[in-house]
Formats: sequence, C-alpha cells, structure tokens
Amino acid sequence: MILRSALNLLTCLPLIAVWPAQATVISDAAAQWREQARALEHGSGVARNLDVAISLYCKAAMAGDAAARYHLGWIYAMGRGVPRDDAHASYLFRLAADQGDEPSRNMLALVGTRATKPPCIVHAELAQAEQLAREHAAIEAARLAAQEAAERVALDNRYRALIDSAERRKILAIVQKLAPEYGIHPGLAVALIRAESNFDPQAVSTKNAQGLMQLIPETAARFRVTKPFDPEQNIRGGMAYLRWLLAYFQGDVDLAVAAYNAGEGAVDRFGGIPPYPETRGYVKRIREVFAHPTHPFDQRISDPSPMLKAETKPRT
Repeated sequence: MILRSALNLLTCLPLIAVWPAQATVISDAAAQWREQARALEHGSGVARNLDVAISLYCKAAMAGDAAARYHLGWIYAMGRGVPRDDAHASYLFRLAADQGDEPSRNMLALVGTRATKPPCIVHAELAQAEQLAREHAAIEAARLAAQEAAERVALDNRYRALIDSAERRKILAIVQKLAPEYGIHPGLAVALIRAESNFDPQAVSTKNAQGLMQLIPETAARFRVTKPFDPEQNIRGGMAYLRWLLAYFQGDVDLAVAAYNAGEGAVDRFGGIPPYPETRGYVKRIREVFAHPTHPFDQRISDPSPMLKAETKPRT
C-alpha cells in the first residue's frame, strides 16, 4: 500500500526529467522519438496509441535518451497499458539514473533493485544482434570474395615471373597476341614453352621436336606449320594443338598437357596420365606455372575422348 500510494503521488509530478549539467547529450533523432511517444501516450494532438508510444520510447531509450528511459520505466511502474512490472521499471530507471537523472534515482528507491529487461529492449537487442550478424556475414563474404579474387589473379599471373629478359618479353608478346585467337590462357602457353624449350626458338629434341613449343614434324604438318623455327608460326601450331587437346579432354588441363607430351593415344590407352616418369614430371612442371585444373574449351573443335565418354577407367 505504501508503494502504491507513493507511485500514485508521483503521477502528479512532471514527466520531463530534470537534467544535471553533466547529463548525456542525446541525439536529435532520439529526442524526436521521445516527444512523439509522449504525444501518443497522452493523446496530445494525435490519437492516443500506447503501443506505438512504448515502441518509440523503447527506440529512444535504446539510443541512450535518459528521459525516454524514465518515461518507459514509469509506464511499467504504473502498469499503464502494460502489466505492472517493477523489475522492468527498475532496469530502465537504473539506466537513466546512471546518466544522472535524479527522478529515476528516486523511483529506484520505490520499485527496488531487482531488474529485468523489458520485452521491447530484448526484442530490439535481438534485432540488433541479427543485423550485426548479417552485416558481419556480408563483410566476411566480401572479404573471402576479395581474397579468392586476389588468389585467382595471383594464379593467373604466376607465369609472368618467368618473363625476365628482353627475348622472353618478345615471346610473351607473341603469346598474348595469339592467345585470344586460340582461346588459350597465356599462362598455360608460357608454361608449355618453358617446359618444352625453355624459351629457345631454335631448340631441337632427340625426337626432332622443333622450336619453342617443340612440334614434331607430324604435328607441325597437322596444324600447317611450315617454318617451325619461326616463333610466331611455332606458337600458332602449338596453340592450335593445345586447343584441340583441351576440347578432346573437355578442359582437363592435366590430361591435355599429358597428351601434349606423350600423345592423346597414350592418355586414352592408360585412362589418364600415362605412368611415364617423363610425362608425370612434365605435368607437374606445367602445374607449377599454371595451377588451374581446368581450362575453357571450344566443344566444336573436337568430340570428347572415348575415355571420357565411357568413364569406365579411373584417371591416375
């Protein structure tokens, strides 16, 4: 009875808290929410709507408005439109009192110190936490996307570290000129040139493979290369063959480059990379420069390998 009488007496007091000089500065937005809430609470110039008033008080209270905290605490202390709850009121009065609001300190003496968050505070905090989680997830997704993009760029440009002389820059210029025509990534072409001839246009192997991309006479004739020691002709022939192999092996880089070294027939016979030490080492050297496991291909260039059509033999 004493507490109820005291609360009834306090209803006659002004609802605007008296702020000491050191009170927290409140944003204009929070102050506007609080004043809108007061109008709705008392029906001042608008239709009375306590539910919306509580929502606005809560919004301003969450923004740090001590007056809104006091008013919302008062609503719970008096049970005005909501079940009376001294613990909810105490929570709000404590927040305002900690900001220096003297009326809230006085109210704490009446409602006690047991405090629980009002539902609107709980819901607002949950919404904030969910929003923060969404923002964090978006930031993390953007970070991972940027990291993956940077890694792709690094992979795409790994071959550039090999271009360390004027002669190699000339070869790279030819590769970059022809790569779009044949749909070949410059990095893959450079990797093959490095593995085949180490950038020597005059290289000849013991099997009479010739030039930068080491075309044997049969392959040179197949792709209409008449001057195998001419860098541009040789690269054209090598790219044409590589384009065919990528189509034949459906973009599988390991199979295509293994076939470039050992022949597509050997890859078909073994159902994957042939067990030749030279070929396996060759594939490894290519992948040191061109790390992508697959490469775009033009399916119009060739039907798939019978091995891929059947898919009966494991690739090794």
